Amino acid sequence: MLRRLFLHAALAVAGVGVAHAGPADYPTRPVTIVVTFAPGGGTDLLARKLAPVLQQALGQPVVVENRPGASGNIGASHVAKAAPDGHTLLMANSSFAINPGVYGPLDFSPARDFTAVFNVGFVPSVLVVPPASPLRSLADLLQAARPPAAPALFASCGAGTPQHLAGEMLQLAAPVRMAQVPYKGCGPALTDVLSGQVGLGIVTASSAAPLLAAGKLRALAVTSPQRTAQLPGVPTVAEQGLAGYELDQWHGLLAPAGTPAAVVQRLNEVLVQGLADPGLQAQLRGLGYTLTQGDQGTPQAFGALVARDLRRFGTVTAQLGLRLD
Repeated sequence: MLRRLFLHAALAVAGVGVAHAGPADYPTRPVTIVVTFAPGGGTDLLARKLAPVLQQALGQPVVVENRPGASGNIGASHVAKAAPDGHTLLMANSSFAINPGVYGPLDFSPARDFTAVFNVGFVPSVLVVPPASPLRSLADLLQAARPPAAPALFASCGAGTPQHLAGEMLQLAAPVRMAQVPYKGCGPALTDVLSGQVGLGIVTASSAAPLLAAGKLRALAVTSPQRTAQLPGVPTVAEQGLAGYELDQWHGLLAPAGTPAAVVQRLNEVLVQGLADPGLQAQLRGLGYTLTQGDQGTPQAFGALVARDLRRFGTVTAQLGLRLD
């Protein structure tokens, strides 16, 4: 009996030790943030701003690793198959939720193979034209693209990106015809809009803001539900007659499904605390981010947002018949 009691007590102590071992000891080696796009882009830049925040708080090196391709599917697949221990994270944006609707069967499930950690914030897209364009408002564009007129061509940051979908969604919201001209990033798309090769661009507000400020482009609308602080004088699509239209591109961190809840919470708390720094906030706002606040920043809220967008974008891409494979 004494031996049995001793064994039970030992197991209880061991159980407590195991319960604390994961979060208390985490991380035990370098943490990798996998970015699903090439170096130099907005998502990559964001990851490189978050890495020092995590590194300082966690006491381990935090490495940013770029795995671009297939609109983010290559990097996402890698993280989905990684050990669910918090040492491999995914830096993704809204393309993550669009991809299942436009690509063929994936070798991972965006809905089942990940757990949400933290949504940094949102960057809207903006519809831009050269200064000499006859289009001076969204109403002008909608009138010019109304059948039987030829489809309005728009340069996007790439097939399957939120900017591509933003243009396609106009066809669902208004009786217009739009046709995408895909580019390998917002930079190349803006180059051809500036030169007049394409008369309209739908790009991230952060990439277009310097050109708008310099008068080299004119903005017709932003795609966010409210006006963005970076472009306060540019009205939204919704307030120009297309009520309910909105596409605000989120940027956040995900971990493989099965990552301990305590590890996810630790990462979330570290990022919330790090992003309370006014200097970092100013940098991110300067890049066009509307930062998440309060309950918006919890893993649960971010998970609900990703799940909503997976459903919403799946419906939109099915209605439009969009396929990229």
